[in-house]
Amino acid sequence: MAAVQWRSHGRNYDTELQRCRLEAALVDFGDYHPLKPIMVTDTKTRRGTRKGSTSSSSSSSSSAPPDPLSSMLDGTDPLSMFAAASASETPPMSHSSSTGDLGRRKREKEEEAVGPDFEPWSLKRGEILARFTTTEKLSINLFIGSDRGKATSQGSAVSEKVRTRLEELDDLEEGSQRELLNLSQQDYANRIEELNQSLKEAWSSDQKVKALKIVIQCSKLLSDNSVIQFYPSKFVLITDILDTFGRLVYDRIWTMCSDPRPLPDNFTVEDVNDTAKETCLNWFYKIASIRELLPRLYVEAAILKCNRFLNKSGIQETLPRLTAMVRGIGDPLVAAYARAYLCRVGMEVAPHLKDSLNRNFFDLLGTFRQISSENVRAQLVLQRVEMPEYLTLYSPAISWILQCIAYRAPESLLTEMMERCKKLGNNALLLNSVMRAFRPEFVAARATDFIGMIKDCDEAGFPKHLLFGSLGRSLASADPPESERLTILNEAWKVITKVRSPQDYINCAEIWVEFTCRHFTKREVNTILADIIKHMTPDRAFEDAYPQLQSVIRKILTYFHDFSVLFSMERFLPFLDMFQKDSVRVEVCKSIMEVFIKHQVELTRDPVILNAMLHICKTMHDSVNALTLEDEKRSLALLIIGFIRMVSFSRDFEQQLSFCVEARATFCNLEPVLVQLIHTVNQLAMETRRVMRGNHSRKTAAFVRACAAYSFITIPSLSSIFSRLSLYLLSGQVALANQCLSQADAFLKAAVSILPEVPRSISVEGKLRSSESFLMDFINSFLATLLVIPDHPEHGVLYLVRGLLNMVQDYTWEDNSDAKVRVYISALPLLAAMSQETYLYSIPKVDSNDTLYGGDPKFLSEINKLCETLIGQILDHLKTLGRDESTRRQGALAFSLFGVLLAHGDLRNNKLSQLAVNLWNLSHKHGCCETRTSVRTLEFIKHQTQQPDMTHLSDMVQRLTLQSRT
Repeated sequence: MAAVQWRSHGRNYDTELQRCRLEAALVDFGDYHPLKPIMVTDTKTRRGTRKGSTSSSSSSSSSAPPDPLSSMLDGTDPLSMFAAASASETPPMSHSSSTGDLGRRKREKEEEAVGPDFEPWSLKRGEILARFTTTEKLSINLFIGSDRGKATSQGSAVSEKVRTRLEELDDLEEGSQRELLNLSQQDYANRIEELNQSLKEAWSSDQKVKALKIVIQCSKLLSDNSVIQFYPSKFVLITDILDTFGRLVYDRIWTMCSDPRPLPDNFTVEDVNDTAKETCLNWFYKIASIRELLPRLYVEAAILKCNRFLNKSGIQETLPRLTAMVRGIGDPLVAAYARAYLCRVGMEVAPHLKDSLNRNFFDLLGTFRQISSENVRAQLVLQRVEMPEYLTLYSPAISWILQCIAYRAPESLLTEMMERCKKLGNNALLLNSVMRAFRPEFVAARATDFIGMIKDCDEAGFPKHLLFGSLGRSLASADPPESERLTILNEAWKVITKVRSPQDYINCAEIWVEFTCRHFTKREVNTILADIIKHMTPDRAFEDAYPQLQSVIRKILTYFHDFSVLFSMERFLPFLDMFQKDSVRVEVCKSIMEVFIKHQVELTRDPVILNAMLHICKTMHDSVNALTLEDEKRSLALLIIGFIRMVSFSRDFEQQLSFCVEARATFCNLEPVLVQLIHTVNQLAMETRRVMRGNHSRKTAAFVRACAAYSFITIPSLSSIFSRLSLYLLSGQVALANQCLSQADAFLKAAVSILPEVPRSISVEGKLRSSESFLMDFINSFLATLLVIPDHPEHGVLYLVRGLLNMVQDYTWEDNSDAKVRVYISALPLLAAMSQETYLYSIPKVDSNDTLYGGDPKFLSEINKLCETLIGQILDHLKTLGRDESTRRQGALAFSLFGVLLAHGDLRNNKLSQLAVNLWNLSHKHGCCETRTSVRTLEFIKHQTQQPDMTHLSDMVQRLTLQSRT
């Protein structure tokens, strides 16, 4: 290896830069401009033309270049072809048929009165089941099953058919049912689901009568209110079975009409065949034979839609009849839910028949006096149910009926409803449902009138705070007249603040917080927060109301985005103190931080904001423990980092540094936050340099050294080795830019000293990966920085470069790895750059080695010796690879070293030139080098030979040959 004598090629960087610049050329575009919109005209393919030719082209400009995408389409647009094909297949529509279709569509649109803004029953179902529960024991009659009368004889007389139907239905009462007692609520729901499955199985096995018996049995259960608190949930479970039955019957008859061709959705009676009509009538006759009123009513309502198969006005005639039948039900609660089911079915099959819905509701109003009858009161005493609780059982039924009536109803209907409420003595239950059912805009416009009606209600039956809660929901969505807002708030809060139960109080107060935030200032909101604290603090009542308290915070944050105003509320932080459960407190703090990061646009130094946000961030930080998941830590760290980035003390750099010192002590357990603080301090030092324009005074010089000390102290506390390495390097660069040479030297030496700690594998996104590529990236960045680092007067020449290379040599690399040799190859360009008279880049006001040594021959000799040593190590490794038959790796390394010699070595030296040729031949010896890369390299060398100072490459290029892969 001693035969290799390295000498760096002299570089003139300015000349090379000028040589590499592109030549400027004038281009006349005419009218064409690349940003000008292109207008594309319709193109048609000429017959007989060759591929790619079109009859017309882009109309943007005659000088515009052709569109390469359009040229691939053979002049035709595939979407236009599909459109043309469909147009050619569609026959022209006659005027009469088009008029008929338009008329039919218009009628359908008028009848289609239910849109996506109508809240379906399915969304209320889960809420009712969760709300109306019981711990009482329940009973149920289970159907045992009998196949008597499974089929009727064809062609029998009408009287025989009637007798047969009655026998089939009587079978239900002849011991075919079994009563199950002492069932829990869950057991009861499971039994109902079993009946639902039995219904489907009976239907699929063609036991239609058995299916009907199951439905009748389930309908009878709705007359039983022995456990009255559970009745709304029972209604939900059993009507699910009725819905299934109605769907099965309708689909069965529809299928009978779909042979041989499917029946359209908008079919008429004329499209239905006789067999389907006969089957449909048979079902209605069977149902008409049911003796008891309630099951007959429910089952006929379930198949109401089947009237479409019989006549046009069937539904319109049947709904009023069913509505009148409900009047025969004695129990007001059972009757209310029967009316609710009729409204459900009516809205599904004929939403335009509002008269029937209205009649249903007015009948309901007539039964309100029954609620306070002696029979009902005796039943409530027997079941130990209070009147307020009993009245809440009506809410789902009345609310649904009113929702159906109020849907897209005119505002005058609300006025009519209010008058009827007054006639009934302002019945609280009805008034509550009216406010919930009608559009919030209508209710808000009459808010003062509603408050007057609420005052006149009897609080014994239905608490007034529930009425104010319903009114508050409407006012949260729509605005009342501006002149009435303060009066409305005062009147509502007079009632709310007198509520004794903390749970009832917070349920209502939480609703009205939004109205207050929408229309009033921080003064009113602060007053409400103080009242909430007053009510919820005694006996630690807040512990049972965390969801409502969180909702209060969310609503305040929705309307108050100015955090100086928010934190100036005296009761806001005491309100936060009520969240004493760790998980809830952290969630609240996170929600505040998310809003702050989203809406805080300007940087802040407001001490009120800073103190409050530090307290909130500290709460989040202190929740971190050994069991905290990494994702949660990352989430908290990002929020705290978002806050740190929004803090700025402008030109008061010392105050900014003090804030970072405090934040470091506060958030020491979250590593990403510490990393951000180091970046913030480095940025602070660079901002100081910018303000001083690189000319530091004694004071600013001391300040940037303090910034460097902050980083130097903080970095070792990080657990991630690569975070420490990158921050040591970055902080060293910042220190060097601020002329802090000893600090920069300390950072870089610290980075070199921890290189042996780098593990061979690291976890990346939960997977173990080799750390080699990350380490190589760092070393390359480190080498680039070393160019401008001046040598220390007390240490030897290139002591940092030597220290790095020694660490690389001692590092335990992976087996069969070329990383160490690649570092040596990467170090050669650095050493070559160090030997130039003027360096490629430098730091202002920092003297690098080009100035310190001034091209001293001893310095250049040290560089050359180090280069020769590195080349010797590389060549030894290449020989080792040759013995191990690792030809591909050997070829790649040889070609890399050849590139370095070509770019940085002085190839006028015959020995160095011969080494380059040998490396070229070695890299191509086994055909492992990519041909395209080799060709382009040769072209580059030939181009270089044309330069005056590169003529010596001509001889070498003659000796570089391309070898085939074979």
